Amino acid sequence: MQAYAQILNYAIPFFLVLIAIEYGASCFMHFKVNRLFDTISSLSSGITNVIKDVLGLSIVIISYGWLVSHLAIFHIESTILTYIIAFIGIDFAGYWVHRWSHEINVFWNRHVIHHSSEEYNLSCALRQSVSEIFALFTFTYIPMALLGVPVAVIALVAPIHLFAQFWYHTRLIGQMGWLEYIIVTPSHHRVHHAINPTYMDKNYSQIFIIWDKIFGTFQQELPDEPAVYGITRAAKTWNPWIINYQHLWLLFKDSWRTSSIKDKIRIWFMPTGWRPNDVAQKYPVPYTTDIYHRAKYDTTSSSLFKIWSASQLAITLLFMMFLFNHIGEIPFQQVLLYGIFLFITIFAYTSLMDGSLFGIIGEIAKITLGIYLLSINENTWFGIDEYIQYGSLMIVIYMLVSLLGSLYFYFIERPKEVELIEIG
Repeated sequence: MQAYAQILNYAIPFFLVLIAIEYGASCFMHFKVNRLFDTISSLSSGITNVIKDVLGLSIVIISYGWLVSHLAIFHIESTILTYIIAFIGIDFAGYWVHRWSHEINVFWNRHVIHHSSEEYNLSCALRQSVSEIFALFTFTYIPMALLGVPVAVIALVAPIHLFAQFWYHTRLIGQMGWLEYIIVTPSHHRVHHAINPTYMDKNYSQIFIIWDKIFGTFQQELPDEPAVYGITRAAKTWNPWIINYQHLWLLFKDSWRTSSIKDKIRIWFMPTGWRPNDVAQKYPVPYTTDIYHRAKYDTTSSSLFKIWSASQLAITLLFMMFLFNHIGEIPFQQVLLYGIFLFITIFAYTSLMDGSLFGIIGEIAKITLGIYLLSINENTWFGIDEYIQYGSLMIVIYMLVSLLGSLYFYFIERPKEVELIEIG
């Protein structure tokens, strides 16, 4: 937990700098790739994901360590070749996990957040799942376990492999010549994120594009078919918590409502989007059919509210970085409560971005938990006053201003949903 938090202390600022560079480049090129609320939603989703990972809020059914100890035929040393084997093995496993996440109904819920943005930029790369509670796919590492690749090697290579998937989430880089035949490029991954019928369920590879070519899921980006981004059942919210569980909630409702016992069971394992006939007819769900004439989700707001929302994101990032830098000094139960405080904070301000009453409810829950955390720490915010004079007082003022400001924006300048310009 502490080691991964330290890695993120360096990785997160690096990602933010790259996002800022992409934004600056897009302005210079007069090619708009960012919308403020969409970017805030993406970054907020990334925060929820890394907090979940750092806190260890997932259940590992079978660990890689168990696989190695029970299945290893060989025991190899940690050489450069070992790291190369591990990287290729993780990439091969990643292809199949990614593919199953797209093609099986219940597994789509763990991945839908990543595709939910109707933009395609570096910030949307950070839209990662918080709903993936059970780590079900460790068995895809069996080939590496048989070879005896050490646990320590996997622990180092896995985050590198994950971070290496960040850079190609951009529209500013065209095709890359001979690299198109070897690695996943922005062109390849634009296809993957598109909802065009030609592009759907293609290019699952994560680093080496060869897996798609071997298993028949490769699709080249076509010059006469521009990609349209998002998901066919548009999320229509900025709240990453709602996006994370929309699909799962639909599956639960459909399973409950269908009269067929068989369908109650098989709905979870059918191809993504499949619904029982009786439920689909009685409870239709809007799906995009004309992709080039779908309005993007957006909400109107004042300039003041935009500044407010961006400030909430920035303050949440500071809260998170403080936690990561002091996580070894805080009792684990309080670390969990700190994480919940951040989760509620994100839920509150992204709900307010939708103009939802949940924003106010979230703010009330946030200040209540915040006061409780101060009370159990002798009216100090986890020792922040040792680093910043009157730091705890500043946090109390922030929570009060956050609640009062949210009340103002909800009742006086509430954002409202609008239809943005048509795509295409």
